[in-house]
Amino acid sequence: MESMDIDQSNRGGSPRLVLKPVEPLGSGEGLPYAPENWPNPGDTWHWKVGPRVSGKGHFKDRYLFPPKHLPGLNTETSPRNKVFRSRLSLERYIRQTFPEADVPKFFASFSWNIPCKDGIMPQKQVSLPVYSSDEDPMLDIVCDVKVCKAGNKKCASVMPQSEDETLPTMPCDICCGEPKFCSDCCCILCCKFISLEHGGYSYIKCEALVSEGHICGHVAHVECALRAYMAGTVGGSIGLDAEYYCRRCDAKKDLVPHVNKFIVMCQTVEYQGDVEEILNLGASILRGSQRDNAKELLNCIESTVIKLKCGTSLEDLRNDVDRSAIWTDIPVSGEGKDNNNTLQSLQDVTPIGPIPFNHDAEMHKLEEEINEVLIALRKAQESEYQIAEGKLHAQKECLADLYRLLEKEKTELSRRVSGGDVNSLMTIVLKRLDQVRKEVTKLREMEEVAKGFGRTPRGVLEEYFHLSIED
Repeated sequence: MESMDIDQSNRGGSPRLVLKPVEPLGSGEGLPYAPENWPNPGDTWHWKVGPRVSGKGHFKDRYLFPPKHLPGLNTETSPRNKVFRSRLSLERYIRQTFPEADVPKFFASFSWNIPCKDGIMPQKQVSLPVYSSDEDPMLDIVCDVKVCKAGNKKCASVMPQSEDETLPTMPCDICCGEPKFCSDCCCILCCKFISLEHGGYSYIKCEALVSEGHICGHVAHVECALRAYMAGTVGGSIGLDAEYYCRRCDAKKDLVPHVNKFIVMCQTVEYQGDVEEILNLGASILRGSQRDNAKELLNCIESTVIKLKCGTSLEDLRNDVDRSAIWTDIPVSGEGKDNNNTLQSLQDVTPIGPIPFNHDAEMHKLEEEINEVLIALRKAQESEYQIAEGKLHAQKECLADLYRLLEKEKTELSRRVSGGDVNSLMTIVLKRLDQVRKEVTKLREMEEVAKGFGRTPRGVLEEYFHLSIED
């Protein structure tokens, strides 16, 4: 905790403190940035700051952790995980739980503003502020100095923001509690940086509204989401159809508008290999969809990729009047244009001049590729089956042994009528029942492999099947 100096020269007024600036993501306990001896003597609150700094040199994100024994921390009106993320939520809690408390005096007992240690704000003596109920210093919207927690100089949080910037992201203490993880630039699935190249086509941002005035804001690589069965078309309990499923907030996002943007991006991409890579990623998202607009867009993309592979240049696609729709006529959103007519016109486009194409050779090549994939898939599935079979049977034997011990202990208990041994045996039986329940729960979690290893939670595979999952 940072040290604190008290200036007693201001007699008759509020105590004056020398507030020691702290590092981004710093934390501590008690004064000057958290209450002490409230509501009971000896009660100490903890504080923590985030990475963002306002133009005034104060941290925009600051959190207060109350003593665990305080009442009312498990109700719907209390903060999640016993942490107050704003002054307003803390004030509501105090007024509800301690109706006799002097709220202005409480906030006057410590400093809500916490200066940053980057030399942005010189150390000086400040009076402890008192805010009215409708004021909240956390609502500063000017941010001159920003810091990416992951140290990424190209993070979206440190780049100039446009005027139509989306709503702020909800503070997260789960994945964002990990060191070096930034929800603005780190993939929630692999934890590696996203790329802003070509308009950031290669990642998805979850913009689902998770609370009043806040969005989820977590990002993920499209390829990571596809590999994790969290994007594209996926059956089962997730039930995706050209959509993205956010692991953080469980929201779904339609990816057809996202792929529509690929077409617009390709209009300015200079290298043909990059264009093909962008379009192929879009095809991976749409493939298997049962939606008409996704099917038509997929046909359009695959047709364009074939033309590029067969010798049609980017210049021909962009300059030819008949083909200009390939790059410009697909709307980014579904509003204002007739998608069906536009996509149909794209399917009717034919390349100029003869195209060298050996149908038999291409089909033979595709056949070999598919056979290799199927052979590899069969081997992988057989290996997974053997691992699952061994572990599940081992867990079954473990439960069988426990059931035998439990039956033996219950029989022994029934033979005893009274005495100290009865209490001892009863304790043993109860402990054995608890052990059986835990092992049964473990077996139920292990049975998640019925969905396939690719859709089994990572923690289950690592803990119960001893499989190391690479990022």
